[in-house]
Amino acid sequence: MSVDLVQRFKSGLWHDNPGLVQLLGLCPLLAVTTTFVNGLGLGMATLAALMASNALVSATRRWIRPEIRVPIYVLIIASLVTCIELIFKALFPDLDRSLGIFIPLIVTNCAIVARAEVFASRNPVGTSIVDGLVMGSGFALLLMTIGAFRELLGQGSLFSRMDLLFGGEPVRGIVLAENGWLLIVMPPGAFFSLALAIAAKNAIDRRRKDARTTLSRRARTLNR
Repeated sequence: MSVDLVQRFKSGLWHDNPGLVQLLGLCPLLAVTTTFVNGLGLGMATLAALMASNALVSATRRWIRPEIRVPIYVLIIASLVTCIELIFKALFPDLDRSLGIFIPLIVTNCAIVARAEVFASRNPVGTSIVDGLVMGSGFALLLMTIGAFRELLGQGSLFSRMDLLFGGEPVRGIVLAENGWLLIVMPPGAFFSLALAIAAKNAIDRRRKDARTTLSRRARTLNR
C-alpha cells in the first residue's frame, strides 16, 4: 500500500471524516444507529453510493455544464441509490425494512454531493473511486461505532439481529445485561453519543499535538 493511499485512508477515517469532522449526513447517522447491524447496513449502502457516484461524476465531468452540475450530480446519485435500494430489497429484505426511509434518503446526504463537487468533478476516475472508498469507509465506521455503543449501553447486547444481514433465525448476539439504558436508544442518546465521539477525537488530537510540541521543544533544546 503506497504512502499516498495510507494518507488518504487516514484523512477519510480520521482527519476529514464526513460525519465526525465535517458533520455531514447527520440525519441518518443520528436516526439509524440504534444497533450495530443498522449502522453496518446503512454504512454499506452509503459507501457503495459514494464510490459509484464519484466514479460516474468523474467519468462524465467533461460533458457536464457548470450551470447545471449540481442537479446532474443529484440525478446521478438518485439513480444509483434507487439501484442500491432495489438490491437491498432483493438480498436483505429484513434489513431494508429495518432501515426504512433512510436508504432512499442517501440521495440527500450532503457528504456524497460534497465529494462529487469538491473532488470527483476535478479528478480522474481511479482517484475519485479511491476517494469515495476512504470517505465512505470513514462514514461507515462511524455509523458502526456509534451503533455498537448505543446498542451496548441501551440494550445490553452487541452484534444482535445480525440475521437481518445474513438471514436465518433471530440472533441475540453477545448479551452482557438483560436491561440497558433506555435513553441511549432514544433520539437524545444519538446526540449524546455523537458528542462523545467528537469530544474523544478532539481530546486525542490535542494530546497528539501536545506530544509533538514537547518533542519539538526537546529537539531544539538538544540542538543548542
